[in-house]
Amino acid sequence: MVSVREAVAFGEAGESLRRELARQASAIRSAHWGDTVTYSRKVFAPLTTMCRDTCGYCTFVKHPDDTGAYIMTPDQVLATARKGEETGCKELLFSLGEKPEQRYEKAAEALAKLGYTSMIDYLAAMCALVLEETSLLPHVNAGTLTDHEIETLKPVSASMGMMLETVSNRLMQPGMPHHQCPDKTPKARLRTLKTAGRNKVPFTTGLLIGIGETWAERVEALAAINEAHQRYGHIQEVIIQNFRAKPGIAMADHPEPTLDDMLLTLATARLMLDPSISLQAPPNLSARHAVYLDAGINDWGGISPVTRDFINPERPWPQLDGLAKACADKGLTLQERLTVYPAYLQADGFVASPIAARAQAMTRQDGLAASQALEQVLEGAA
Repeated sequence: MVSVREAVAFGEAGESLRRELARQASAIRSAHWGDTVTYSRKVFAPLTTMCRDTCGYCTFVKHPDDTGAYIMTPDQVLATARKGEETGCKELLFSLGEKPEQRYEKAAEALAKLGYTSMIDYLAAMCALVLEETSLLPHVNAGTLTDHEIETLKPVSASMGMMLETVSNRLMQPGMPHHQCPDKTPKARLRTLKTAGRNKVPFTTGLLIGIGETWAERVEALAAINEAHQRYGHIQEVIIQNFRAKPGIAMADHPEPTLDDMLLTLATARLMLDPSISLQAPPNLSARHAVYLDAGINDWGGISPVTRDFINPERPWPQLDGLAKACADKGLTLQERLTVYPAYLQADGFVASPIAARAQAMTRQDGLAASQALEQVLEGAA
């Protein structure tokens, strides 16, 4: 693994060094992950669009007075879950705004009508409902969490996640994307990373690049993630996500990171992070996502046959056969995984026993999904 000092210097790398870094990153991917590139077939449930944070790049969050503000009812959650189940999904990903009831009276009132005072408690109940009524594995992206909140969610979720995004305190200043966003303080995000580690949660995190951070701050964020993993061994995957400008956000005119910027960040992440951490990049956020494979990624993340990308709704998911071809063209094989990576299913204490038993029944010997949706897609096309 390269040092922080070495990685900071990569920011000035010329084309030849960038190619060499990508080559080294791909070699690490091959040595640890072989020729397999994975993805998760999932259905997304946006439990609430209300949030106490108002990030400058977000279209997902709605003020309680907006027509798009809601909390999904149990019936809506189940209807979404069953659509996923019918189309071969194995994971239900709950995405939601952070603690809106702590900022907005209307959010608290809407939650009270459902019989809850805490969004985390309601989320836990919906995870339990999905486990009781379907065959899916819940994964939760609930943002910053305390020990108590993780203890509430762990028995009813297979894995959890929270994007670190950045460790830049500058982005909290007026006019910056995280101004007046209490859950986006680096201190709060890093605390959650460590809390998840102490509680042995298979955890997903990552960076959102191009929102105003410097290259050195990007490297610092990767180092912080790796440090947490070295201590607790719980980071199962890191996502490198590129900012996309879109109408209606405060950053509508903000420049997007270039493809070269994305590739250098991916290669640097692979060189800095423990090889056991899966490296992921969203394929729907770049038309040229196939070249990400040249920078060391081994995973495409969640792809849904049912629900859109609620965070980037203008960016449709790629077709599985197209992703499979992109992998095959580079000597790689696309395979479906569960929300829990094989190493964490086998490790003691990372997944609640009933959920681990369910997941293990869904896997083949190597820990990947026993039923591969891509095989069914290719058989149907034949």
